[in-house]
Amino acid sequence: MNLIDLLNNIDSFIWGPPLLILLVGTGIFFTFKLNFLQITKLPKALKLIFFAENDGSGDISSFGALCTALAATVGTGNIVGVATAVKAGGPGALFWMWVAAFFGMATKYAEGVLAIKYRTKDKNGQISGGPMYYILNGMGKKYKPLAMFFAFSGILVALLGIGTFTQVNAITDAIKGSLGINPKVTGIVLAVLVSLVVFGGLQSISKVATKVVPFMSIAYIVLCLLILGTYIKEIPIAFSLIIKGAFNTTAAFCGFLGATVSMAIRNGIARGVFSNESGLGSAPISAAAAKTEWPAEQGLISMTGTFIDSLIICTLTGLALILSGVWKSDFNGALMTQAAFKSILPTIGPLFLTLSLSLFAFTTILGWSYYGERCFEFLFGVKGINGYRTLFVLMVLLGAFLRLEVVWIIADIANGLMALPNLIALLFLSPVVVSETKLYMTHLDKKSSIKESKTMEM
Repeated sequence: MNLIDLLNNIDSFIWGPPLLILLVGTGIFFTFKLNFLQITKLPKALKLIFFAENDGSGDISSFGALCTALAATVGTGNIVGVATAVKAGGPGALFWMWVAAFFGMATKYAEGVLAIKYRTKDKNGQISGGPMYYILNGMGKKYKPLAMFFAFSGILVALLGIGTFTQVNAITDAIKGSLGINPKVTGIVLAVLVSLVVFGGLQSISKVATKVVPFMSIAYIVLCLLILGTYIKEIPIAFSLIIKGAFNTTAAFCGFLGATVSMAIRNGIARGVFSNESGLGSAPISAAAAKTEWPAEQGLISMTGTFIDSLIICTLTGLALILSGVWKSDFNGALMTQAAFKSILPTIGPLFLTLSLSLFAFTTILGWSYYGERCFEFLFGVKGINGYRTLFVLMVLLGAFLRLEVVWIIADIANGLMALPNLIALLFLSPVVVSETKLYMTHLDKKSSIKESKTMEM
């Protein structure tokens, strides 16, 4: 057995049923513990995105923290990941992606609560938070090795995987395919752009994210809706395929292979988690920097990230693939999604997808640069932060020159390893999540009562 086969076996084991069950199981646990908060408080959460008070200590607004988190999650997973899941698991994979997202919203809420509850400041006066801090400050100093394990895994993922190589390759391949530009040229330009942003720190990353993420998300959603509008009569049939495919064997790969229920479940949940990152522990690193005094408030805002990423953007991508029929073609990954866009807008569609994929991947690079930086600061302090940023930019540059399968597999393994300490901490600190939720809901009730009494007096 060679090294790649060994790493593939380790990767399959880590991302096998035990971790997927733990990820979804944690979401189910919090769903019941918080009385289906992702349904009852979703309208409030969506309102808070734009109207949060932002009156607490922090480095950026709650909206900025959400956009930074979305910058890291809305990316290749929404375009390539959905296509891969539907190709391997059939339309039924989309149903299981919904399941992962629904329960993942409760997990993301808990992450946001603990991120604010246990955040701290580094020696530069910058907010630091995330799983490493709620493990250390919430669970106790004896669990510091667990916190260090998370931080080390986070650095590996940022430098070697989701944060650099996979995103860079997605951008260079898309631009080469559409515009014919040499990947090495694209890589150099990309590295320069990344350096201009990341050396400005979180404020700089947040400014870019709050402009690019909303614009591209809305534009991508509109184009997907155009595809859905063209096939509007077939939408009920598409939903029927999704529901049936979730529980029955369905044809895939043009009927050459059958996509079993287990394949639909595995691909739907795995790709769903990869896309929205609920339970992986990445998003609470940016959530910790939000200007709020209420942990539960940021928890609600964080929860909308999974809703937007998976239940809106991934769903629209999946429906576009199914309605256009390209899921049964020979295409895979980004080429499959490109074919769906091309079926409606032959010229503009592929170019727009290239732009979307490139900008989504670019913002993912920025988001993960910050995640890796905070993990680095936790382990080594603030003195080496500029050194980390320099190394990160170099890895972005290398991503255009190297295609190391071993590195990708190691990054995927590290991504799974990030989830383990985070999920342990979430379950351990679940009483804190419940307590903070009750405090905030009591605050809202009092606030509502005062408002009503003032209205009656008038």
